[in-house]
Amino acid sequence: MKLIRIGNIENEKPGVELPNGDWVDVSGFGMDYDEEFFGGDGLERLEKWIEANKTNLPKFNKDARIAAPLKRPSKIVCVGLNYAKHAEESGMTLPNEPVLFFKATSAIVGPNDDLIIPKGSSKTDWEVELGVVIGKKASYVSKENAMHHVAGYVLHNDYSEREFQLERDGQWVKGKSCDTFAPIGPYIVTQEEIQDPHNLDLWLTVNGETMQKSNTSDLVFNVPHLVSYISQYMTLLPGDIISTGTPFGVGLGFNPPKYLKAGDIVELGIEGLGTSKQVAKAL
Repeated sequence: MKLIRIGNIENEKPGVELPNGDWVDVSGFGMDYDEEFFGGDGLERLEKWIEANKTNLPKFNKDARIAAPLKRPSKIVCVGLNYAKHAEESGMTLPNEPVLFFKATSAIVGPNDDLIIPKGSSKTDWEVELGVVIGKKASYVSKENAMHHVAGYVLHNDYSEREFQLERDGQWVKGKSCDTFAPIGPYIVTQEEIQDPHNLDLWLTVNGETMQKSNTSDLVFNVPHLVSYISQYMTLLPGDIISTGTPFGVGLGFNPPKYLKAGDIVELGIEGLGTSKQVAKAL
């Protein structure tokens, strides 16, 4: 299934994109896409409910705002330097273990909402990433069982303010968590629809110019490894997102670096997971 949420901020409704491309409202099912939904048997029950009610489901207007396809999760766990060529362009050696950091969930917005360049920013950068949505509570899980804890996948642009992240004291989180720095969606694609998450093309353009073009086959640590590894240090709750890292082509990696300014248009996509578009605006 492709899970979507449609509507203005604070008035989003859960929906599903049907195989024919229609967006249908499933708020009558009685659950939004949150920890309770993913942690129980929500996906299975929703699928049966849609089958039983498919002739009566109201359609969303396709001109409506697309929201983030899940309600605010407990956390976004990000993985740094997880593409071999990105580590190379950053001038850093490949890590022996996944490099983890957090991104505040208050940064989450819809996939086509505006990017707001924060006050004092001169180095706002882009990062197309494959997001993994947790579907079953994960604590000390093995690599062999890790995929049983995955609900699906989502497109994420892990925006970063490089001065805040790298040139000021402290951890990376403050360069990652500015408002609007986590556009997610357009939808969550459930696991059975993605044959191999480690062979997906992903790309990003700025003002029509290709900046990132790669494939998830370049991941240093794959999805089962990441789910298992992270679960050794914290409990992953249903609905949590693991953002698996970005390929080469970020603004920081150019010589000289390229950063976003007001009016720039960022478009990105991952094979099977749809596309998104953000217009940069100054705060």
